[in-house]
Amino acid sequence: MTAFVFYVFAALAVASAVMVVTARNPVHSVLFLILTFFNVAGLFVLLGAEFVAMILVIVYVGAVAVLFLFVVMMLDIHAVSVREGFVKMLPMGTVVGLVLFAELVLVFATWGFGPGVEIARAAPMTTGLTNTEAIGVVLYTDYIYLFQLSGIVLLVGMIGSIMLTLRARSGVKRQSALDQATRPLADCIEIKKVASGKGI
Repeated sequence: MTAFVFYVFAALAVASAVMVVTARNPVHSVLFLILTFFNVAGLFVLLGAEFVAMILVIVYVGAVAVLFLFVVMMLDIHAVSVREGFVKMLPMGTVVGLVLFAELVLVFATWGFGPGVEIARAAPMTTGLTNTEAIGVVLYTDYIYLFQLSGIVLLVGMIGSIMLTLRARSGVKRQSALDQATRPLADCIEIKKVASGKGI
């Protein structure tokens, strides 16, 4: 039964991945991409990596793919103009694709597992921890410095993107929290005494 479910998820993942590339409508391509993510998440569940499957669905389907969908739907993309240079760029694209394929073949041909991989895979079963707990223990003990470094890299990237998009334009009113917090009370509130039965 497990093998049957695996082949179903694998076939759907490959078919939807092919449709991502071959679909004429960009919105349909993004929807097929979401379907691919769900099928790959199912494969991770079959492997016992439910944490990776959950992260794949939450991060990629819930954030990245939805962002792609919004961007594609907001842009006015003309499929005819996009495919105009296809024939002209086909030889260069073929060469690049063959180079990437050769690199993947070399990587997977020389792939080897370390001696502690089987011990790490068997850790959740031998220690009684769940898959998520086992990943957390390894992540926050053996790889804590790399985890913190990745957070710093993301923070620097976020600050850099904000600084690159920040523009000072004339004639645009901007809020200054420092000026608001330091202004005197007389500039904030004006007290008027109004007689009973009379307006201002």
